[in-house]
Amino acid sequence: MNRTISSLAPRIQAGFTLIELMITVAIIGILAGVAYPAYQNYIVRGQLADANTGLATMRAQMERFYQDNRTYATTGGFTTPCAVDASKRTFGKFVISCDGAPTPTTYTLLAQGSGPVASFKFTVTESDVRATTAAPSGWNTCTSKWLMKKGETC
Repeated sequence: MNRTISSLAPRIQAGFTLIELMITVAIIGILAGVAYPAYQNYIVRGQLADANTGLATMRAQMERFYQDNRTYATTGGFTTPCAVDASKRTFGKFVISCDGAPTPTTYTLLAQGSGPVASFKFTVTESDVRATTAAPSGWNTCTSKWLMKKGETC
């Protein structure tokens, strides 16, 4: 027998086996499957804050207009904030407008989303009655507050 000592030494493993690689890919897939929907929900909630900000800002402008003119509707040379250029009524992915023409004593502001939040609609009145009038599947609507989280109830 003419064996050398090097042929009897244990072989040193280099690299990963296919099983180890498949387990790693499976773990990454499971983590991504959980993390990605949570991230999407986080992004949507961040964009919904723009609706809240826009409606509060427009409501303050409507009240200021009322203090100056004693009406919410356009009067004389004074234009109601609802009728100004849409670029001045855009907050992030939401455009704020009047839901119908304002009367001398009432108005309803509407925040309509676009892009990933296109299914959302929020309203507020001169009496600060807030409502979530439209939302995508899995979200609730409410006649008494703005719902800013999936699964939140009225």
